[in-house]
Amino acid sequence: MNAKQKWNDLSKPQKTRIIVLSAVQVALQSAALKDLVNRPAHLVRGPKTAWVAATFVNFAGPIAYFLVGRRTA
Repeated sequence: MNAKQKWNDLSKPQKTRIIVLSAVQVALQSAALKDLVNRPAHLVRGPKTAWVAATFVNFAGPIAYFLVGRRTA
C-alpha cells in the first residue's frame, strides 16, 4: 500500500487533524526560528545553533525553546 492509498483510507476528521497539526508545527517552527534570529545570544540559554537544530527535530523542539531556551532581559 502506497502513501496515496493510505491517505485515501483515512476519514475526513483524521485528515483534518493531520493538516491542522502540521500547520501548527510549521507555525511553531517559524516563530522559534524568527525569535532565534532576532534575539541576542546572551538572551538564549545555550548555543543558538543547538536550538535551531532542536526546532527541526520534532514537535517538542520549538515548544522547549519557548519554555526553556529563552531568557528575559
